[in-house]
Amino acid sequence: MPLLPRFGWPRWVSAIRPVLAAAALVLLPDAPWYLKVFLGLYALGALAWAVRGATPSGMGGLLILFVDAVVFLVLANYGNGGALWLVSAFFLYLLTEALAFHGPLEVAVVALVGAVFCGLVERGDLPLERTVLVSGALACGFAVSRRRQKAEADALRQQLDEAQKRAEKAREAERQRIASDFHDGPLQSFISLQMRLEILRKLLDRDFNAGMEDLKQLQGLALAQVRDLRAFLHSMRPVDVDGANLVATARRTAESFQKESGIPVTFLGANTPVGLPPEMTLEVLQMLREALHNVQKHAAATRVAVAMEKTERGLEISVDDNGHGFSFAGAYTLEELELLRLGPASLKRRARSLNADLLLESRPGRGVGLKFRIPLP
Repeated sequence: MPLLPRFGWPRWVSAIRPVLAAAALVLLPDAPWYLKVFLGLYALGALAWAVRGATPSGMGGLLILFVDAVVFLVLANYGNGGALWLVSAFFLYLLTEALAFHGPLEVAVVALVGAVFCGLVERGDLPLERTVLVSGALACGFAVSRRRQKAEADALRQQLDEAQKRAEKAREAERQRIASDFHDGPLQSFISLQMRLEILRKLLDRDFNAGMEDLKQLQGLALAQVRDLRAFLHSMRPVDVDGANLVATARRTAESFQKESGIPVTFLGANTPVGLPPEMTLEVLQMLREALHNVQKHAAATRVAVAMEKTERGLEISVDDNGHGFSFAGAYTLEELELLRLGPASLKRRARSLNADLLLESRPGRGVGLKFRIPLP
């Protein structure tokens, strides 16, 4: 697999090859005629390849690398004197080609072949042997490092793709939750208001005084709808997260809910650091806001008690109201609620995302108690 596929490597490598081949013809005037023919054909092929501008890949790339390695062995065997720099330059070029278009195995083979050849041929060219050994070792180390970096980059890219998929799934779930809340809350209220207005119009035609009395009731309904819509919009606002103290932020969330809804809230919790990551802190606060919003929207409660405590078993949160409760009675865990398809779906989803334990206690006519236990890192 290519290790350096960018920065114009194919063009530069293809352009250098015919230059080295021509230099070999000039610096080896005493070479046998068949060697000159071989180098001439090699130079013409290198020039054609450079003009074509193709990128070596697959078996074709390995064949080119093999031919270049053969040319290096020929030059190392016949080159002497002033041609030694050419032999060294060609070996460095060969390593560059292997690094640019092939993997650590090909680089290692090229370096090993060059080192073995220089060791077997008794030429006494110590600078050439040093060049082959040092540059080959460096190239092998670089190839292995590049392969490791590429593996790490691929792993990070996969993690990024998975994170993007999870984020998209979370956004889709949040859109569904918002659509469901809007349908069950403000939209239903406005539909009810429209129906009451139609009844009021007919009532005014028959009995003006009764119609005026009904109009006063409609004004109260409109005010209630304004409160519901404000609470809905408030639940959509970004959470002001205090990373240093989750309990203090939760306390402000409860106070803001009391101000918006008019429902008294009792909050119990010590202002001590909890130690949750920022993303989990945000999810916990969203879960608390959603539990309070459900109390306002469905419970018709006159008081709410919120408690938050860090224990050895995790972060424990409870939300207890005195509203009319669910239609069913009893205490149910998250697994039981899932099995029986009971309880608020959005809160169950958030509990699963936090890997939290959930216990819902429904007391019809006397309210609901929600308890969450979130494991701490």
